Amino acid sequence: MKKLAVVIPAYNEEASIAGVVNDVLTSAANEFVSIVPVVVDDGSHDATSAKAAETSCVLLKLPCNLGIGGAVQTGFRYAFENDFDYALQLDGDGQHPASEICKFFDYLHHHPHTDVVIGSRYIVKTGFQSSAMRRMGINMIKLIIRLLTRLSITDATSGFRLLNRKALAIVSNNYPDEYPEPESIIIYHKHNLIIAEIPVSMKSRQGGKSSIRDFASLYYMIKVSLAIFFTFLGNKKSI
Repeated sequence: MKKLAVVIPAYNEEASIAGVVNDVLTSAANEFVSIVPVVVDDGSHDATSAKAAETSCVLLKLPCNLGIGGAVQTGFRYAFENDFDYALQLDGDGQHPASEICKFFDYLHHHPHTDVVIGSRYIVKTGFQSSAMRRMGINMIKLIIRLLTRLSITDATSGFRLLNRKALAIVSNNYPDEYPEPESIIIYHKHNLIIAEIPVSMKSRQGGKSSIRDFASLYYMIKVSLAIFFTFLGNKKSI
């Protein structure tokens, strides 16, 4: 039986984390894959760890806030070092329904050589679609990635994605810290990994607060775009 680590980065997600873990354990049950939720508490100031500890998960507590990149890499490294066959990133705020996890393995069953599978909300456009401003920024990122790699990724900022061991070996040692989802696509491309997208349905946040609002998201997308260029050039700089 294959082993899957569901990596759940969480920062101040006390309102949603227990529900997310329990949904993974019930909705994502699979007779062919052993599923282990791995919660990475990224230095939360609330009861995130306490709520997660009440569930059947592996809890990794970071002593300080590393940001999304550091938290996710911690989970990926745990999965790689503990001989998991796959790791699936799933947000701790409840946006990614555990019932959608089966779609990733359905895709892999028919495309077993795929290294990275990204869940996109924009292929069939079901579920929560985000704000118009944020969608505009995502389309800008899509264009940039296509110009640099010839890959057409509709949801480059999606944090709902599956990696096999080949990909885990790479990200365990080299993973972007500030804008990991779009930047990592460039890294995967540079390592000649096979990347695919599948349609998934997402929800709005089930708890906590987003730090990105409509106006701020445009500024965010500009910074992401510059970071993508630096990663492509192999000379990523702080922005």
